[in-house]
Amino acid sequence: MKRNEALERLGAVFVGEWTITITNQWWLDDPTTVTTGTATGTWLGDSFVRFRATIADTPSWDFVFGRSDANDRFVALYHDERGVARLFEVSLDDGGWTMSRTDPDFHQRLAARLEGNRMVGLTEASDDQGETWRKDFDLTFERVT
Repeated sequence: MKRNEALERLGAVFVGEWTITITNQWWLDDPTTVTTGTATGTWLGDSFVRFRATIADTPSWDFVFGRSDANDRFVALYHDERGVARLFEVSLDDGGWTMSRTDPDFHQRLAARLEGNRMVGLTEASDDQGETWRKDFDLTFERVT
């Protein structure tokens, strides 16, 4: 089977081993707390990329990235150990990537810029359907391999 060429671009970003650093977590009493973890990006067949992150004191993240060729867009299915499942829209360009969701419970967005073997991102959330946004946390991915 031939690998989806557009998804190859996404795989070039995510496939590999990563360390994760999370800072400025709005829900913590001490905003200077640094939380660390690791992530692994792998090909799931020829048409999907799986990105799994394990982070201290936080539910593990499990994303499966795919693509709708007909709609010319990337999507990500999310699941964590709490049983939470979400669908994100994903965009990718030479400078970075974004993920967002606009679900009835709340909205979320992440914007990350690519800096060589690093991805530096900011996550935000909205509890009022996108009227106002608050920072969730900052995160940095450092490629190990």
